[in-house]
Formats: sequence, C-alpha cells, structure tokens
Amino acid sequence: MRVVAGELRGRRLHAPAGSATRPTADRVREALFSILGDAVVDAAVLDLYAGSGALAIEALSRGAAGAELVDSSRAAIQAIERNLAELGLEAVVRRRDALAQLADAAAAGRTYDLVFADPPYDAASRVGARLADLLPPVLHRDALIVTESNKRDPLTLPFPLLRERTYGDTRIAVHRHG
Repeated sequence: MRVVAGELRGRRLHAPAGSATRPTADRVREALFSILGDAVVDAAVLDLYAGSGALAIEALSRGAAGAELVDSSRAAIQAIERNLAELGLEAVVRRRDALAQLADAAAAGRTYDLVFADPPYDAASRVGARLADLLPPVLHRDALIVTESNKRDPLTLPFPLLRERTYGDTRIAVHRHG
C-alpha cells in the first residue's frame, strides 16, 4: 500500500497486522480523491475507523490543513503512528470508539470540512443511524462526508448524495452537508 498522489506520492504505508482492518485499496483511494479534487486542500479532516490512516494521510499529502484519526484498535493506532512518523506528518491520533469521539468533538466545538467513515463492514447498518445523529454538529457548512461500506450492506446517511461508486464489493459514497 502506498500514498497515491501529492507531496508523499509513492511512499509506503503500513497496515495493522491481522484481518481486523481492511485498508482501502490504492485504486479506490485514487478514484475517491479524484472525485474530491480541490475540496481536500486546506481541509480539516476527521478519519473515523482510520485503520492504517491511509485516507487521512492521502488527504494530508494532497494539501489538507490537518487531520484527526480515530480508531479503537491498538494495532491500528500503532500502524497510524508508525506511518505518520515515517512520513514526517503530524496529526491528532485518538484510540477510542469513533462514535464516542464524535460526541466529544461536538461538545468541544470542533468542526471538520471532510469526514471519512469506514466502519467494519458488519457494523455499517447499525452505525449509520448513529453517525447521522452525531455528525451534524461537527460539520462545517458544505462539509463532505465519505463513507466506505460493503455494497451489499451499504452505510447510508441522510445527507445529499453527490457521488456513489462501487469497486468490487466496496461502495464509496460522497455526501454533502448543508
């Protein structure tokens, strides 16, 4: 797995060991960031269920202003911290439940321009409703929300859908808030 484009193009990324994390494939990230285009530049990014951190790292490589990466897995946090250190990047990394982090971010008044949500495929349907409730207070006006889920059990949100693509079993959806 590598950074697809931007200042860090071609640099290697490490994924957590085991099958608990499902890193977003390079070709899917390339297509996704092609859809996002300049919306990434200067964006405040929140990467929920961050896994290896590849989505937030790709955003930073392409000019995002900053990123917060959240995952509950110790192995994922170790991979994220290793990737950030090896790439010379700074970001906020939090080991905790993504939904609890959203609630805390709202209480603290933090807001984001771009949110990635890639929960475990078997949790997508139950996570969708909670995300729909917890996301609005942390979203800037016109923020983009990107979800990744299994096409057979898609994570759906009540925000306007801008684009939707499938790559094998993976469904990518881009929503706009506001």
